[in-house]
Amino acid sequence: MRTQVGIIGAGPAGLLLAQLLHRQGVDSVVLERQDEAYVRSRIRAGVLEPATVEALCEAGAGERLLREGLVHHGIELRFGGRGHRIPVSRLAGGRAITVYGQQEVVADLIDLRRSVGAPLEFGAEVTAVAGTDSASPVITYRTATGEHELRCDFIAGCDGFHGVSRAAVRPGSLRTYQRDYPYAWLGVLAAVPPSAEELVYARHERGFALHSMRSPQMSRFYLQVEPGTKATDWPDERIWKELRTRLATDDGRRLDEGEIVDRSVTGMRSFVCGEMRHGRLLLAGDAAHIVPPTGAKGLNLAVADARVLARALTAHYRAGDPGPLDSYTATCLEHIWRAQDFSSWMTTLLHRQEGAAGEFDDRAQLSRLEYLCRSRAAATALAENYVGTGLLCPA
Repeated sequence: MRTQVGIIGAGPAGLLLAQLLHRQGVDSVVLERQDEAYVRSRIRAGVLEPATVEALCEAGAGERLLREGLVHHGIELRFGGRGHRIPVSRLAGGRAITVYGQQEVVADLIDLRRSVGAPLEFGAEVTAVAGTDSASPVITYRTATGEHELRCDFIAGCDGFHGVSRAAVRPGSLRTYQRDYPYAWLGVLAAVPPSAEELVYARHERGFALHSMRSPQMSRFYLQVEPGTKATDWPDERIWKELRTRLATDDGRRLDEGEIVDRSVTGMRSFVCGEMRHGRLLLAGDAAHIVPPTGAKGLNLAVADARVLARALTAHYRAGDPGPLDSYTATCLEHIWRAQDFSSWMTTLLHRQEGAAGEFDDRAQLSRLEYLCRSRAAATALAENYVGTGLLCPA
């Protein structure tokens, strides 16, 4: 086969890029290693910035999002047994976040891809990426029917942190930046209506907890745990007991419990590729960067990359303009580093560390949280970064 853009990975970045290119008359083929059922069921992020909602609507994938997404105008910081609401929209010029699960975004984009009859192949394991310094790079992949080659003008590597795309970059030409954090998250999806109207970020002496939601009937929770923790170490009873403890308030607010339908443990790291274009190979989404999930930026960064890259490729094909592709890395890194800084700040603001350093950090954390809740300037900085500073998905 031959196409203009070969896209590796059917996550948010790859699927959105494909749809945006389709709307501009640019052909693409999407290859995904996993089967469709697995991709549709992957539980991931769910907080969308206004610019992300705008990008999905621009792609034609906004109908169900606008109908079912939960619009939130604030968040709650909970510590010392008290809740403190940050009025995000009031502080950030009226902008709000929308709670809508990443698996729903992916499902909408898959359905849209199917509806236009564009190529999308599941169970396609990429085994090699070659010729990225030439005008006709090649993706070799394997399916149930055998080995195949896809020749392209460009390859978009949207296959995640552990995918083959970044590994295909010539050794020595990829500069990376990384920070690992001394904690992980146990993520839980429960079939129970949310016990709070907005997201709750809790700092507790036993560790961080987050109460989020995916719909009026489904709640999402996170607990800070030790790296290396196994999900099986946490039976239902232990999870609910710990959530009740870490989310407790002096006024006795109730935490409703229900059936836990999914649980997983995720390590926390910050990672950035210093160069996202390597000849005709262009990295996007988690293939190019990872953020700790505390700032809710991972999905939003993937969407921003896809939007910038779609515009750059469209300029190349429509006008023969190489400028946007040449500046792809610089354009993306501006919003990536802003998101990295905010995500790291939110992480250290709310998570506990052990040992002597932890004792110092405990007192500094509490002072920082109290200041944040009484200072309009500090709260405004949080709100603006939480909904997006305007760098993401530039118009």
